[in-house]
Order: sequence, then structure tokens, then C-alpha cells
Amino acid sequence: MPYINIMSTMTTPVTLSASAAKQINLIMAKQGFDKYLRVAVEGGGCSGFQYTFDFADTPNADDLILERDGAKVLIDEMSLEFIEGSEIDYANELIGAAFKINNPNATANCGCGTSFSV
Repeated sequence: MPYINIMSTMTTPVTLSASAAKQINLIMAKQGFDKYLRVAVEGGGCSGFQYTFDFADTPNADDLILERDGAKVLIDEMSLEFIEGSEIDYANELIGAAFKINNPNATANCGCGTSFSV
């Protein structure tokens, strides 16, 4: 299956907020490299599934590639099933700063926002 670049499609299964794109670009500049941020869903966490964030040098064949303002995010096909329709955001609040997934498919979330159930 070829790479899926959402910039060439009419609908976007997952969106990337401006604040998330800005933070990804800041991280990449600070680290001195040009990589992708990989967002994935794995089993675990206090609600059944958890979001993971990591760096990747290149996309895999089944990855969705999100791009906004120079920031690049990868989501694998299996994870996409759980977060389709979501927004990847970055929140800087009094209790801390973190990437957050605003997931309309989640029926429950843990207090920290890193795990969910469907």
C-alpha cells in the first residue's frame, strides 16, 4: 500500500492543530533533526488503550502522513482505526504542557489524557 499523504485528499481523517505543529517544529529545531513525529495507539493504560508519541526517520508503507506548517506526523493504519476523526493538539496549561488527542471515538478517558477506551 502506498504512502497516504493527506495533502492530496479532500477529507482529513485526523487533523493537526496549529499549536501542535508549532511545538513539533520547535522540538525538531531544538534537537537539530528533521524527523516525523509518530503517533500510535497501543493496548494498555488505565482505560484499555494508550497513545504513544515517538520519532521516526521515514514513513512505513501503511502510514498516514499529516503535514501542517512544516510539521510532519505519521499514524499507522491500525492506530488510525482508533483515532479517526481526532485532532492532535498541544496544550500548555498550569498543570503541564503535553500533546493531546481530542478523540470523538473515546467513550472514556483517564485523568491524565494518555489512555482511553472505545
